[in-house]
Amino acid sequence: MSANLTINLKRASKVYYEGETVAGVVVVDTNADLRHEGLSLTMEGCVNLQLNTKSAGIFDAFSNTIKPITLINTTIELAAAGKIPVGVTEIPFEMPLVSRQNSIAPALLETYHGVFVNVIYTLKCGMRRSFLNKQLNTSCQFFVQHRHQERPVSKPVRCEITPATVRGGAPAGGSRHMPHFQLYAEIDSTVCALDRPITGKVRVDECSVAIKSVELQLVRVETCGHAEGFSRDATEVQNIQVVCGDPRRACDVPLYAVLPRLFSCPTTATHAFKIEFELNIAVIFEDDFLVTENFPILLVRSK
Repeated sequence: MSANLTINLKRASKVYYEGETVAGVVVVDTNADLRHEGLSLTMEGCVNLQLNTKSAGIFDAFSNTIKPITLINTTIELAAAGKIPVGVTEIPFEMPLVSRQNSIAPALLETYHGVFVNVIYTLKCGMRRSFLNKQLNTSCQFFVQHRHQERPVSKPVRCEITPATVRGGAPAGGSRHMPHFQLYAEIDSTVCALDRPITGKVRVDECSVAIKSVELQLVRVETCGHAEGFSRDATEVQNIQVVCGDPRRACDVPLYAVLPRLFSCPTTATHAFKIEFELNIAVIFEDDFLVTENFPILLVRSK
């Protein structure tokens, strides 16, 4: 005898807002009559935090100093003990999406997949059976999104990048002397809506050597609390090459970046962790000398 459990949500996008009802069906597909001791469905939402071994130490990283933060944990009984007939049986369900009140996260956070911080929401269905038979389990991930707010006020930022203004540049090989250059960068707004592209422009006014590449990098900065303080780590989310080869001087090159759905979220700050974002404009010269200009940005969910 073979039997399978599947969770199908009514909403194809699987995106829900706090206060809505998550509805769907649990599908039981069996080739023979199936006896069971009860069928239950659990909605779980949690924040999983992980320490970077380089900043926290290898022993701290494998300890239980950071426990998952529970955002929601609700269980309902779908069916009492009994028998499911052969074939396909659909059992409907509805569960309210309401946060579990706590001091760290009083409301539900948006779904987010990071390196050291992950916010995950899951439906888990289990069919209890007699001790002679293996319990059947299945799960389905869904996504939580904040409701749209008023469109943020644009906060453009403009700057010139020269050897005198560069805060960080490192040669990866070749010449160790910084070339003479003058670049202009502009970001249309450092307050960015998640459903709108990040735009701006970059221009090379002068440069004494050829340029190999100009790149726009989205960086996440994740901060996690632990026994000895906080671990703060920056990792790259996406890298878009906007110029390949030596660009024409005094010519504006547009910047355009669409934010990834699961790997970005509204800028978040709690007592236990933070999720922040930055933009880097990176210029790589022909001898692999790298110059970057950093722009902290605020991500919001707006109309």
